[in-house]
Amino acid sequence: MDLALKPEHKAFADEVRAFARKNLSPATKEKTFSGKHYDRDDHVVWQQALGKQGWLAYTWPKKYGGPGWGVTERFLFENVLAEEGAPRIIPFGVKMVGPVIYTFGNDEQKERFLPGIRSSEVSWCQGYSEPGAGSDLANLRTRAVRATDSGGDHYIVNGQKTWTSYAHWGDWIFCLVRTNTEAKAQEGISFLLIDMKTPGVTVRPIIMLDGAHAVNDVFLDNVKVPVANLIGKENEGWTYAKFLLANERLGIAEVPASKRGVGMLRAIATDSLRDDPSLAEKIADVDLQVQALEMSELRALSTMALGGAPGPEVSTLKVRGSEIQQRIAELAMEAVGEYAAPYQPGMLFHDTNETPIGPDHAPPAAPRYFNMRKTSIYGGSTEIQKNIVSKMVLGL
Repeated sequence: MDLALKPEHKAFADEVRAFARKNLSPATKEKTFSGKHYDRDDHVVWQQALGKQGWLAYTWPKKYGGPGWGVTERFLFENVLAEEGAPRIIPFGVKMVGPVIYTFGNDEQKERFLPGIRSSEVSWCQGYSEPGAGSDLANLRTRAVRATDSGGDHYIVNGQKTWTSYAHWGDWIFCLVRTNTEAKAQEGISFLLIDMKTPGVTVRPIIMLDGAHAVNDVFLDNVKVPVANLIGKENEGWTYAKFLLANERLGIAEVPASKRGVGMLRAIATDSLRDDPSLAEKIADVDLQVQALEMSELRALSTMALGGAPGPEVSTLKVRGSEIQQRIAELAMEAVGEYAAPYQPGMLFHDTNETPIGPDHAPPAAPRYFNMRKTSIYGGSTEIQKNIVSKMVLGL
């Protein structure tokens, strides 16, 4: 794996940086570096700009409308955008359901759904977790029953999904549903695409400790879904779900964002470092951890560049990435010191009229610390990932 940049790669990085500086809203960029919450337009306007440039679906092959970039371009693209303060691309369309559709969907589904994902004109959310079926996803109970009243051309879906990120913004939701209650747990699941405007779909907000409305409960009450929206074969959805989760866990490592986080950590810890040499040592340690994780991610990307798919080894990236993100949040609390004690989640909203207690970088510290507890749970808990590594990678 050659890490030296060629002139054309440097030129590419310059092109991405120029694009970001031209198209990224200063207000959105300010939210990134101040730790404030994004609103829907921050994401949509930026993603649609990327879509017009042909860069939103940057992990897709040319065959399906992506740029067909190699490992180096992908690496540079993610890192430059993180350095420039771009918001994270919402992954549910581009990085999750899009690859499932172009890998397992039929031609009609590809033609119908992929263009709206590439342009960010259609928003998606993920219907996986349920009350009682999160880490044990195979225990899901949302039912889809094939209707017989009109030739069997649709399903009737009933159930509940929870922790559904951005469901309140979503036009569509991709859902795991149980279509066979007699088969073994993993063998009776199907993968359905459901229009969020369908009668019977209800979204209820869940407000997190940092004050943000990002996740939701989604209730499905006799929702009619055409059989044409079934991806692949009935009862084989677990195969597609595992494929999607491998892609999700690769992205959850969030190496570029953690690199940016280390830089911001050093910036806010300037005063503390003079009085506490041990804090400097802790920041240097987490910096080294980020660099080591980056090398592991590059190895995974190199394997994919040779024709491989994300395998069980991405679970190690997910575990370490989650731990590092949490560690950066912990050190930010330590660097802020006593100013982290006043809990000020309201300060994370752009239109707040509150007055911060302490320096400007203090209010995000505690809310972010509490919010980052979730990283070792979503996308597959750390315990589940360690089981996967033990069985599939180490062969224990």
